[in-house]
Amino acid sequence: MSLRLVQIESGGERCVAALADAERAERLADTSSVYALAAAAMADGVSLAQAVERARTGRHVELARARLLPPIDHPDPAHLYLTGTGLTHLGSAESRDKMHALAAAESGQTDSMRIFREGLEGGKPAAGAVGAQPEWFYKGDGSSVVPSGAPLVSPAFALDGGEEPEIAGIYLIDPAGVPRRLGFCLANEFSDHITERHNYLWLAHSKLRPVALGPELLSGALPADVRGMSRIRRGARVLWEKPFLTGEANMSHSIANLEQHHFKYANFRRPGDVHVHFFGTATLSFSDRVRAEPGDVFDISADAFLLPLRNPLAHGGARAVVPEPL
Repeated sequence: MSLRLVQIESGGERCVAALADAERAERLADTSSVYALAAAAMADGVSLAQAVERARTGRHVELARARLLPPIDHPDPAHLYLTGTGLTHLGSAESRDKMHALAAAESGQTDSMRIFREGLEGGKPAAGAVGAQPEWFYKGDGSSVVPSGAPLVSPAFALDGGEEPEIAGIYLIDPAGVPRRLGFCLANEFSDHITERHNYLWLAHSKLRPVALGPELLSGALPADVRGMSRIRRGARVLWEKPFLTGEANMSHSIANLEQHHFKYANFRRPGDVHVHFFGTATLSFSDRVRAEPGDVFDISADAFLLPLRNPLAHGGARAVVPEPL
């Protein structure tokens, strides 16, 4: 049975709780954050599941009376990395090529199709082997994380604010510099697809946006076949909806291969740092020529998680940032 953790605020107090179902969670004793719980488990040489078991209290909280927080944070947000990989899912190249109708290279393939096919051929290596390298991007640090229910703010200079429904892995680097996976969460890897479409070299710019993390941390193995639904709600009606598939059965890379190519960099193995790494998607409303407007709500759910992820879209105000001499 999977272990499902949430960070909540209830009665003016912050705590970690283990989900009993979609409506109730059991408080854990003397535990204010998943980060602290995982760090203590490492220090004591026990698993996260064992740390949870010894902290159970039998006291339950009604989630409707609590404020749901992101499933992970760091005491210093600058030590939480938001990164991800693209073109990792079956069908993702088709979605990407809809945005990048450019002339093919001499090989007769766009760069997007080439990297996707490399993943198909070598993205699931045998245990212990190194597979094909995926696309990689940086999104920001812990200050960019938005909880379920809070607005996703598209900056004034953005050309678009669109959803990307996917799953992210959550990691804490142990004192020996070894990445320890705490679990998985639902995510909206919010991006600017018009900026990306204009020029693929602007992908890095398009990704520097806030990101929403579902409230639920699912520990243990991720199911191989995860089926979800992505919707955009405008007022009382559903403006757009589409199912999405994820999990390794629907991916061109194994999760282990994506992890290896991220954590092979020494600066991503600094003890005490947290990493939230997004595994990609093949489903975008933008590919169907749908454009969200302020006030629309992104609604993402999946069968591997009890709790959905919902966030309204908002636009930020203009702000000129010009460095001044010291």
